[in-house]
Amino acid sequence: MSDSPSRIYLDNGATSWPKPEAVYEAVDRYQRENGSPFGRGNHDSGAEVQRLVTNCRQRVAKLLGVGNPQRVIFTSNATDSLNLAIHGLIKPGDHVVTTILEHNSVSRPLTFREDHHGLEVTRIEPDDSGLITPDSVRAACRENTRLISIIHASNVTGTIQPIQQIGELVKDLKIPVLVDAAQTAGAIPINFESLPIDMLACAGHKGLLGPLGTGILCLSPEITNSLQPVRQGGTGTQSELASQPENLPARFESGNHNVPGLVGLHAGVGYLLEVGVEQIQLHEQTLKHQLLEGLDSISGVTVHAKSTDVPQLGVLSVTSDLYDPQTLATLLSQEFGVETRAGLHCAPGVHEWLRTKSTGGTVRLSVGPFVTLEQIELTVNAFKTLHQF
Repeated sequence: MSDSPSRIYLDNGATSWPKPEAVYEAVDRYQRENGSPFGRGNHDSGAEVQRLVTNCRQRVAKLLGVGNPQRVIFTSNATDSLNLAIHGLIKPGDHVVTTILEHNSVSRPLTFREDHHGLEVTRIEPDDSGLITPDSVRAACRENTRLISIIHASNVTGTIQPIQQIGELVKDLKIPVLVDAAQTAGAIPINFESLPIDMLACAGHKGLLGPLGTGILCLSPEITNSLQPVRQGGTGTQSELASQPENLPARFESGNHNVPGLVGLHAGVGYLLEVGVEQIQLHEQTLKHQLLEGLDSISGVTVHAKSTDVPQLGVLSVTSDLYDPQTLATLLSQEFGVETRAGLHCAPGVHEWLRTKSTGGTVRLSVGPFVTLEQIELTVNAFKTLHQF
């Protein structure tokens, strides 16, 4: 019986793997040697957890350009962050401007509000290059527009949206802007304070290289008073109050923190600060260029929304003339050890735009910091082998 092929992990758009060694060591050390909760123990191990989580918040603020670390809110994932931003802000009768490119973590909360709370939603389509134009966002705004929610980069095509230009064009309208940075945080440089936006949501387990079960919501000073918490409960502080504390970050962080996850996130972000996001971006762009060049040369393989004219992440979506997406992804994994993701990727609107929804979506290949050029070459050869008949 032959050995299984070596693992080539190209599903970093779902979660990054492998993590830096320091992440594994930090989580294991916490679990074995500490185990205390955050903010709920008057002892040395509790103080150590307090220090680690506080330092994690400071590191995230430094990496993402948030002026005050207290405006970095820890959540359980990007979905949790986006739900807090949406449900904590909009009210019945409000109007929201968003796009057809959004992940279900944005589109489903908005649809729920449409169905049950009288929310009105305008969903903007991109231009032919996959970009949401600033003019289209401004034109969709109304007097009762309460929120503009824009994905930073599609998890299907990798196209990066012009957030700076969109925010500047609508700034005078004083409408809060929410950005879903699940795919971009840690993959491209972000400076929250320099962006004309109010909220930035991201996952801790993707480009930030932390464990699953970690998320972040960055807040502007202007939004903190109007955004309402959607959970209330114990915060480890001000226990005498019958109501939720008003101070940040406790206002939005009820319940025990995922300390193992945050300890790992602390190490992951530390790695990014040491190596530099710019270097990771350059590495991933090099990988994507090689991958695109190789796949483009194969008859029967289509790379969707490829472009050299607009900025993109290290994400590619492909379809095959010979195999449906699920079959292609299975063959890549079983025969060649290439791990991808097939389907609609929780973003059906993108596939409607690509005209791939009715045929099962695409196979997505997403690179990461630890993918090598040799692995990309092996991946291209796997596609060639499957399409040589």
